[in-house]
Amino acid sequence: MNNEAKTDNKQKKTRNKPRKIAKVITIIFVILLLVMLVGNGILTVVIYNQNFNVRGDSYEPFMFYVEDFQGLSRTQYEFTSDKGQKLAGYLYETSDENESDEPKGVIVLAHGFGGGGHNSYMDVANYFVQNGYYVFAYDATGCDESEGEGVGGFPQGVIDLDHAITFVEGLDKTKDLPICLFGHSWGAYCVSCIPKYHPEVKAIIECSGFNSSAEEFEAQGKEQAGSYIYTMMPYVHLYERYKYGEYSKCNALDGLASTDAKVMVVHSQDDGVVPISVGYDKYYEKFKDDDRFKFVELQDKGHSIFNDYTYADEFDSGFDEWLKTLDYDYNLDKNKEKFMEDKADYIHKNLDREKWTNTLDKELFEEFLDFYDAAVR
Repeated sequence: MNNEAKTDNKQKKTRNKPRKIAKVITIIFVILLLVMLVGNGILTVVIYNQNFNVRGDSYEPFMFYVEDFQGLSRTQYEFTSDKGQKLAGYLYETSDENESDEPKGVIVLAHGFGGGGHNSYMDVANYFVQNGYYVFAYDATGCDESEGEGVGGFPQGVIDLDHAITFVEGLDKTKDLPICLFGHSWGAYCVSCIPKYHPEVKAIIECSGFNSSAEEFEAQGKEQAGSYIYTMMPYVHLYERYKYGEYSKCNALDGLASTDAKVMVVHSQDDGVVPISVGYDKYYEKFKDDDRFKFVELQDKGHSIFNDYTYADEFDSGFDEWLKTLDYDYNLDKNKEKFMEDKADYIHKNLDREKWTNTLDKELFEEFLDFYDAAVR
């Protein structure tokens, strides 16, 4: 090979070298990008399950009991949800043997997320029962007396409510009665979505609810993760689609538009758990001119809008004083079990159950009652 040929080959190798380097860099970049995307997806699923795939069980010392409410009776049932899990359902009615009036309707009650199943809403059930309605409440998947290793996700609540209404429509006592819905927080989202599957519902009261699962996840996530939450949202949509199929697409705006039911929307401006912007504001913008809707915007009521917390504040003050009397550091892990036992014992001995079970805002509930009565007439 002559000198000119050798020089030409050397020049070609020199020219090809940057191309090979660029190709290697591109491959490395793609691999890193895929690792980041997969890693972010795995992280999102882990965080999602840490928040939702957990049991929701009531704290026994603060639980309500049927015996706390004079004239209240209940019958426990069992019905099946989507994956064969058994859910506990409860039909509340008056125990007054002299009660001769036929029930005006049946109110299906969907509870909120966290803190257990329907138990903390037993005072709500009692109010409506004492004013002429049956109330069917239930523990959603993964809560209290119902099966499930965890709740799973917000769309699971819509699925469970779907099965609960179908069950109520098959009960001899309730099958011919008009159906109304009452939901708070997660339950409010559920009762607002469900008319897509049960347009026969006559009236809906939703309190402190949100439009969609993803919007509430994003709102809460933004508080903890800032703008990083936006990189997680595509995975949230995909994961919920994988877990819940068509139910993952459920949103309150579509549900409320698919029915002729009367709807009352209640929310407090200062709600720190479900921002008013992801629920009430959206519904008001779309339905403010629809005479089926009644909007009630409250001030300074927080998330649990229908309770008066005067006694709770009083009890908490006494509890704080009791903490000061302990002769051990209750924050230490080694004292955790002892503290939980002592705490439960203190609550059992000091909680005024009559006050504890009578914290409903009666004025607000009279408004709820009038709304239902007008809808089922």
